[in-house]
Amino acid sequence: MDTFEHHDPIIHVEDLTKDYTLGPYVVHALRGVSLDVYPGEFVAVMGASGSGKSTFMNLLGCLDRPTSGSYLLEGLDVAQLSSDELAAVRNRKVGFVFQGFNLLPRMSAQANVALPMAYAGVTRETSERRSNAALAAVGLADRGSHRPSELSGGQQQRVAIARALVNSPAIILADEPTGNLDSRTSVEIMAILQQLNVHGITIVMVTHEPDIASFCTRVVRFHDGQVIDDSIQVPRNAAAVIASLPGEGTKVSAP
Repeated sequence: MDTFEHHDPIIHVEDLTKDYTLGPYVVHALRGVSLDVYPGEFVAVMGASGSGKSTFMNLLGCLDRPTSGSYLLEGLDVAQLSSDELAAVRNRKVGFVFQGFNLLPRMSAQANVALPMAYAGVTRETSERRSNAALAAVGLADRGSHRPSELSGGQQQRVAIARALVNSPAIILADEPTGNLDSRTSVEIMAILQQLNVHGITIVMVTHEPDIASFCTRVVRFHDGQVIDDSIQVPRNAAAVIASLPGEGTKVSAP
């Protein structure tokens, strides 16, 4: 199996801590986490509720700041950035996929996908071209004019993945991306993420489901704010799993 250590890490986290003050109490959400993620990895982050995995993902996504320690994203020391600089990094370097899809209901799929480019000052023509290409990459080239209510849950999550892709981010952070989907649709979403990963996109995904984590190349487990296990694995092939299921398989397009 390929190793990634000959590259510089895309994510370098060293002795990261995060404390929250709740009245007279201090909650130590992260307790000295050190971790590298290399370009082209597909990492599952697992752990029970309260283990620190969601706090860790919020820090990776530049949605929060660490109490101490360092976080370098493509060599950039994120902890030193102003709020405006953080927002710019979030929009340019990080693609987000959420359990609840987070699509705007009155906008078409294409308009939802184009949203990150509106904040990046991309021209309308370029925005349309890139958003249509991103929809094609997730198998929704013919659904761009549909609103979320006209799409299935799996299709809505594909739109969310296309939106995460559209600015060519350094990493995609996926928070329980299959949490609201049935088992077959979940595997279809994992097939899309695997295909994107094969084409070089680095993905870090929170999941509590071992079946879903089995499609990743690496599993990091959190407990009480610390990493207790970090292992490389040979991932299951989601497209092969779909092909073995009864009914027609879903075609996955390359980006």
